Amino acid sequence: MRKLTYSSDSGAGARARIGLLVLESDQTMEDEARALTAVVDGVALYHARLANDVVVTPETLANMENELPIAAGLIPEYMGLSAIGYGCTSGSTIIGEDRVAAIMNGAHPGIPTSNPLTAAKAALTQLGVQRPALLTPYTPDVTLAMQANFSAAGLTVNLIGSFYEDSDLVVGRISPDSILEAIIDVGSSDDCDSVFVSCTSLRAADIIEAAEAAIGKPVTASNHALVWHLMRLSGVDDLIQNRGRLYREGLSA
Repeated sequence: MRKLTYSSDSGAGARARIGLLVLESDQTMEDEARALTAVVDGVALYHARLANDVVVTPETLANMENELPIAAGLIPEYMGLSAIGYGCTSGSTIIGEDRVAAIMNGAHPGIPTSNPLTAAKAALTQLGVQRPALLTPYTPDVTLAMQANFSAAGLTVNLIGSFYEDSDLVVGRISPDSILEAIIDVGSSDDCDSVFVSCTSLRAADIIEAAEAAIGKPVTASNHALVWHLMRLSGVDDLIQNRGRLYREGLSA
């Protein structure tokens, strides 16, 4: 056997290595995250799957607290992540954003963390809006908990639309056309200045531009906001075209 020589470099993720904790039932997040970062050189994504119940209730969401440290530990610290995110908006609502961040930092000390709820609030702040309409797939108990969270953060949610679906498997198969129609339905009212589409399973990233054009207001969604926030927390400030107004914004705070 002949021994060969080689050279090495900084590998994938020369600019940013982003960790994502993806629910085992999620069919959408990995695909959208890769699409949203595809035009940015030097950004790599590292995923770990997290055990969850396919039926979404406050109780099943709370149970994910015990699974979070296991999933976070599946991405080794020596990978040198620049940021890590937990991919569940409703789970972050029920477990609590601070608790989610503390668990992820237990496995990856000292690096920035995010989740779709925290990212959504950062995105809405960056966009300069305060009255988002909320579009969810959830049953009312989960949706109303999210509305209360936004209200506690100083955001006024006067309009809510929901698909009333508790199966994450089914949510991942709701068509983008249906999501776009729902955004236009809730977002056309004068009672809102923006729309947030909640749930990493909803395939919303590719329709953001069309939605904004239709209603004349900023629109963001769980994966859309989370990937933006994680890139900005990682120091990647590239402004990206054709992905909605948010992706043409930096991160002020």
